Amino acid sequence: MPEIPCHSVCDRTIYLRDGVEISRSLMAQWMGHLGFELQICADYILERVKEGDRVFADETTLPTLAPGSGKTTKAWLWAYARDDRPYGGTSPPMVAYRFEDSRGADCVARHLAGYSGILQVDGYSAYTNLAKTRAKAGSNETIQLSGCWAHLRRKFYDLHISGVSKAATDTIIAMTELWRIEDDVRGRDADSRSMLRQEKSATIVSGLFDLWEKELGKVSGKSKIAEAIRYALTRREALERFLTDGRIEIDSNIVERAIRPQTITRKNSLFAGSEGGGRTWATLATLLQTAKMNNVDPLDWLSQTLTRIAQGWPVSELEALMPWNFRPDAIG
Repeated sequence: MPEIPCHSVCDRTIYLRDGVEISRSLMAQWMGHLGFELQICADYILERVKEGDRVFADETTLPTLAPGSGKTTKAWLWAYARDDRPYGGTSPPMVAYRFEDSRGADCVARHLAGYSGILQVDGYSAYTNLAKTRAKAGSNETIQLSGCWAHLRRKFYDLHISGVSKAATDTIIAMTELWRIEDDVRGRDADSRSMLRQEKSATIVSGLFDLWEKELGKVSGKSKIAEAIRYALTRREALERFLTDGRIEIDSNIVERAIRPQTITRKNSLFAGSEGGGRTWATLATLLQTAKMNNVDPLDWLSQTLTRIAQGWPVSELEALMPWNFRPDAIG
């Protein structure tokens, strides 16, 4: 049975107050039909995401009810976001989600088929493997990995707070200055961003890697500080890429902000009711979260779009249905 989003449960309660009882199974069928009708729009958004020079990717768990067992199994919600505004781009922000029963590298390879460009991610191996596989195969669809300094910072932050490592504290202080510089470059064009980073950030980054290399020789290889340092050193090229390419962000917070509402919904809903429900979840989340990213009321957009689809809106004009093109006073 497809997952029933929490707002649908609230709608059921409203109907009950008026003496109208609607079964969960019927509401689940409604949601399944809704996901089916809107799938083409969600697929379109993923293709638009892949038109960007730089794509953010992340994934989170989505417990899903296993048929006939009464138990949940671990599934995954993958997210791919595009937002060119930090470097002065004019493309609208958007995010596409995909439901999978796996966290394997084959998932991201399938999702990003046809994409060539910068992939901004955390250190998860599935993304690294994709870039290496395409490079080894000599594919025209090349992937340049860009690292996330926010993920790296978290590894040092707890050590800084606990006071067990002066190197961790020195790292956090230096990183604070990096983000201050990012406040200054946000919204500027890509060339200006890279120039300012070369002038101000490059020295800080070089100093951090020097610090980490020296510290690694002094501490136990099994310590937490050594683990954090090795994480940085093995990803140096990806972490430094933002210095010379102004299209890249210092972190992948854009996609993390897109993931966060799904983790809250997951907490409220507990699990998806089936694989079909998970796919419906991903479809609706793609469209409603993209609407929010464009400051569009999701319910207003959904009402207008469903009306248009019911009236036979042509597939050739999908772009006009997108949340970033929503006009509340549009007719038909």
